[in-house]
Amino acid sequence: MRILIAEDDPKLLKSLVHIFELNKYAVDGVDNGIDAFDFASSDEYDGLILDIMMPDMDGVTVLKKLRDNGITTPALFLTARTEIDQRIEGLDAGADDYLPKPFSIGELLARVRAMLRRKDKFTPDILTYFELLLNRSTYELMFCGKTQTLSGKEFQLMEMLMQNSNKIVTAEQLITHIWGWDTNVDTSVIWVHISNIRKKLETLSVPVTIKFVRGTGYMLEKTT
Repeated sequence: MRILIAEDDPKLLKSLVHIFELNKYAVDGVDNGIDAFDFASSDEYDGLILDIMMPDMDGVTVLKKLRDNGITTPALFLTARTEIDQRIEGLDAGADDYLPKPFSIGELLARVRAMLRRKDKFTPDILTYFELLLNRSTYELMFCGKTQTLSGKEFQLMEMLMQNSNKIVTAEQLITHIWGWDTNVDTSVIWVHISNIRKKLETLSVPVTIKFVRGTGYMLEKTT
């Protein structure tokens, strides 16, 4: 899946590009409306993430011009503006969704997945690691007919580990993915959530655990 992100805050843009790449998307990032329009006009993207307030051309104008030119790529607006009339303006311009700032990275990823599902090009709702299943719609871990429900943060942790099942994921990557690039959350919070997930894996009697690699991070591991 290929995503275009248009955001004029360079730090946020860099963070968003990194997060979507970690989640297996091909990503291009631009920092102004003119480049956003030029890139999106190629019609080579599965989804667009557009900041409304951008230099040269605002996000609403970008999307209106794209729709006028026959570009139907699904689009989500990021905006610090929360007034109802401005939300309506964005949706009337042809947007599929909007997300006010500040936002949760987990919610942004979920909204993008929903947006892409509407285009019938989507990431499967079920992730698998050997016999272990993660249902993205219900936040449930499933094994041999048994289920354990995850909290929102536990789900986001497990989702990222399953998407990177052959790699070590650092605590910093998990924190950025779940709480955002400017959070004050420390690694002890990650440890608590992972401890809870391990208990649920044990309850399921699934031969899978989350391995801590000292000084590096975490990864899924088959135990038998």
